[in-house]
Amino acid sequence: MLIFSILLVLILGLSIGSFINCFVWRLHAQKRVDGRSMCPKCKVQIDWYDNVPVLSYVWLKARCRHCKKSISWQYPVVELATGALFVLFFLLRHDHIFLNYNAVAFVALFRDFFIIAVLVVIFIYDLKYYLILDKVTLPAIVLIFGLNLLTGASWSGMLISAIIGGSFFLIQFIVSSGRWIGGGDIRLGFLMGMILGWPNILAALFISYILGSIIGVALISMKKKKMDSEVPFGVFLTFSTVITMLWGSELINWYVGLLY
Repeated sequence: MLIFSILLVLILGLSIGSFINCFVWRLHAQKRVDGRSMCPKCKVQIDWYDNVPVLSYVWLKARCRHCKKSISWQYPVVELATGALFVLFFLLRHDHIFLNYNAVAFVALFRDFFIIAVLVVIFIYDLKYYLILDKVTLPAIVLIFGLNLLTGASWSGMLISAIIGGSFFLIQFIVSSGRWIGGGDIRLGFLMGMILGWPNILAALFISYILGSIIGVALISMKKKKMDSEVPFGVFLTFSTVITMLWGSELINWYVGLLY
């Protein structure tokens, strides 16, 4: 039963990853989200058999069937990463779901899969375009708030942690007059607090700044970036949110153990 469940979750994750690739492209191109997938280069609609996650990329040899232009490696990477995250979250947080058939457990599973999809969208869009879109973060905040309520989470606890996450970036935005971070980081901080709660939001912020510092120094030392270069910080925030969702309590306990 577990193997079959993992396979289903993997297929779902790969399919969602395929949709995310299309969704990100349509967001940037300001096109409708619905409709058939098309090649971004020749604009020809893609047949269903050329739209199978990962496999289509392999059997088409990374080229469009019609225009023969190369297909970005982003497509299989995002599909595989999303599939892997779905399986990882299922195994670490929801593997008991078929032993305990209740609505709350399935809502929690759906919520986590939805959160993963949102974070992957933000990660890719910020990495490619250096922008965190309100049309992604704001609806996600509302939906995740509702889903968390259905799982029994405290609305006051969610709001407090969300305000802490958003205020952390709002203060930096005000102090720097918008030079250090953008407004999208404020909304993402609010979303992170809504997802993680207290005190896990602190762990995620700490991890994101550590990762950002390490990678930033590495890029500067390799002359890939300059000190005043813009950095897509949403990439580190989304990554740290995933890490904290999975191992936040363990990381906090480990850190507290170092102090006492």
